[in-house]
Amino acid sequence: MPSAADHRSSTPPVAVHPQQEQFFLAMGGPQQFHLLFSHLPDVYFFFKDSQSRMMGASQTILNRLGVTAERDVIGTTDFDHFPHQLAKEFVRDDQFVMRTGQPLINRVEIWYTEHRMLDWFSTTKLPIYDLQQNIIGVMGAVRNYKGAKEEVQAYSKIDELLQHIHQNLHRKITVNELSELAQISTRQLHRRFVELFGMNVQEFLAKTRIKAATDALVETDQSVGEIAERFGFCDQSAFTQQFKKHLGQTPLKFRKSHRTLPRL
Repeated sequence: MPSAADHRSSTPPVAVHPQQEQFFLAMGGPQQFHLLFSHLPDVYFFFKDSQSRMMGASQTILNRLGVTAERDVIGTTDFDHFPHQLAKEFVRDDQFVMRTGQPLINRVEIWYTEHRMLDWFSTTKLPIYDLQQNIIGVMGAVRNYKGAKEEVQAYSKIDELLQHIHQNLHRKITVNELSELAQISTRQLHRRFVELFGMNVQEFLAKTRIKAATDALVETDQSVGEIAERFGFCDQSAFTQQFKKHLGQTPLKFRKSHRTLPRL
């Protein structure tokens, strides 16, 4: 009768990165849980230390970031992979979870698709504790918003509004317009957006327009002025100002840097 050893994989173990090894020791020794997540195609799993430095990630996340090996991301931060303003928001959420010990459940935010375009995703983050029950990091999972939509809609009930917003990005959309469509007060609408997205309605509208503009910058040859007009900005200057506010760089710089990134 074959022993348990006969069923073990003959693949040699991957050497552990020194920083990852130290992090695991604080948790009580080498960890194996993340190996499972690396083989689940629809799970985007990561964990970071107290300084929001990446300590490990599933292969799906490595693909999103354009790297091949986990060692390539260990010790890096979101600022090494995302536009500055997005990275700043991710780290802010990390630090909130670690400072308060409160999990962040189904936060909808902008993240990279498999083609390295920016899109909406649902993120959950929880604190990581050491043997003395001190918080030493944060772990999280990311899902495409469309895949998580049914669960999110259980308390948001605003999917119709999201469709309306995406269909009318070429013009100015008002809060009153959305509240009438949802048949709730503007105050209730703001509260629901803050609960779901961590931002008010105006902020969400601005980010959604900017997100759509990033796609156009990478996928089309339209000029910055044409893209500004296409998505309802009053002129190219206003578009550039808003773009830099949300992503920390100008539209031209974003286009140049992202067109040189590898396609997956």
